[in-house]
Amino acid sequence: MNRTVKLLVLPVMALALTGVPSFAQDHPDHDNSTYRQHSEWKPGAKIEKNDWDRGEKVDYKAHHLRKPPEGHEWRMVDGHFVMASPDGRIVSVRKGPSNNHQKSPDQHPQ
Repeated sequence: MNRTVKLLVLPVMALALTGVPSFAQDHPDHDNSTYRQHSEWKPGAKIEKNDWDRGEKVDYKAHHLRKPPEGHEWRMVDGHFVMASPDGRIVSVRKGPSNNHQKSPDQHPQ
């Protein structure tokens, strides 16, 4: 009986272990709404293209942010609302809400 159990358990364990990498790949490496400190993100500085590209475009009205000038947009990156120009120059940075029950922070430029 011991041999029979081993014969059944080994293939099941092997199958389970081969599925682990596929589950890990289904989850993004980074959640843009999770806060991460970025002291380099200040008005006038440039945001790195890879940071900007992984950011999610946000509706400024829904988040009570000021209307961006023509060609600019707001994105949520690492728990920050970042408004930048087309060349990546940061216009404004606001900390995003820490949970769904809080309102967005002050919308005035720094």
